Amino acid sequence: MNAHIRDIEPQDFQLVIDYFLKATDAHLLKMGVDKSKLPKQEEWLDLLMADYHRPSSEKQAHYLMWELDGTPIGHSSINKLTYGEEGYIHLHVWNPLSRKSGLGSYFISESISRYFAQFNLKQIRCEPNAQNESPNKTLAKTGFEFKGSRETIPGWINFHQKVNSWLLSKEKWKPETS
Repeated sequence: MNAHIRDIEPQDFQLVIDYFLKATDAHLLKMGVDKSKLPKQEEWLDLLMADYHRPSSEKQAHYLMWELDGTPIGHSSINKLTYGEEGYIHLHVWNPLSRKSGLGSYFISESISRYFAQFNLKQIRCEPNAQNESPNKTLAKTGFEFKGSRETIPGWINFHQKVNSWLLSKEKWKPETS
């Protein structure tokens, strides 16, 4: 098994868009995504491409592709970026059969290391739906500190929900060593 992480390329954006647009209603609900807020394919691709071409210090978001044996199986993104300060991480394993396999912990650890380095971050936050067990377990296992729960609309494609707030400072980050 060969797990690999890389920066996403423009030809990969359709895979990310399809993950959301083709997701079941149940999966979107679990993630806290409001299907009615999802942009049309072309609009979403334009948004991703515009940010892709910005320098790191000006990016609003960045995406990493997760691959297993050369096949894309998921992605991580970081948004609400403030270069040199913080960003909000997201983690998505696309294939339901690959979820709960332990791969998420490996991929999120690798993603965290890259985000801290590329964006010179002091801290990374994550606010998954409180009812979505998998990311909450993965964040705890990866070293994030639980900061509490709150009611909010966490992102531009989300509905109002209870989220768990997690924080990881660069000082406390202990990357896995191979």
